[in-house]
Amino acid sequence: MSVALFIPCYLDQFYPDVAIATLELLERLGVDVVYPDGQTCCGQPMANTGCTADCAPVARRFVELFSPYDSIVCPSGSCTAMVRHHYDEYFADDDPKFNHVKSRTFELCEFLHDELQIKELDVQFPHKVSIHQSCHGLRELRLGSCSENMTVREDKVRNVLNLVHGIQWCSPTRTDECCGFGGTFAVNEADVSAAMGRDRVADHVASGSSVLASADMSCLMHLQGIIRRESAPIEVMHVAQILAGRNPKHVGNA
Repeated sequence: MSVALFIPCYLDQFYPDVAIATLELLERLGVDVVYPDGQTCCGQPMANTGCTADCAPVARRFVELFSPYDSIVCPSGSCTAMVRHHYDEYFADDDPKFNHVKSRTFELCEFLHDELQIKELDVQFPHKVSIHQSCHGLRELRLGSCSENMTVREDKVRNVLNLVHGIQWCSPTRTDECCGFGGTFAVNEADVSAAMGRDRVADHVASGSSVLASADMSCLMHLQGIIRRESAPIEVMHVAQILAGRNPKHVGNA
């Protein structure tokens, strides 16, 4: 299996360690990983803003670049959801390259859980952890159950993290509530976005958590800004960093 690593543009620019942790993790699990040169944004910011014409060439480039690979893995639920659920309008229904990319693009935890079906990890993380479930992960990729839908689903992010030794789980009272980021929503509705984010941070802090983990660094970027401004006693980590054996920077052992 040749697996192409798709690194979202914001990770490349702001959080490169998440990309490095993803690569280290996959290679440790025996995956033959390729990083296709020339990859760019998936087009989600343009699509979310209604600039679909500007998104079209980006989508076509993505499919052309990634179609030669057996699978595409991305450490971001929102960017994965963009490819799987929002590229259809840019391609013909019978386009073989697009259909291959659409069916074989996976969020990282989804790939570990469903494709590799990993059963153990030699990783220790003796800290109090709470999970932020992103809207794209729950409501488009179905990585777990969400409160507005009665369908019971496996919590793939939690299941993968359960393979890490030493985690002490903390549960916020509202386990599937939006963080308020929403890409350009955070710019157009900044006050609402910040208020939603403050609610999420307060909920996780009240749970006793030291580390707020998520499979979507875009959500964590938003929450991290609030945490820093309010000096909240919690820090954020991407799931890939925990699975790769990273330690939190500022919290001690629980």
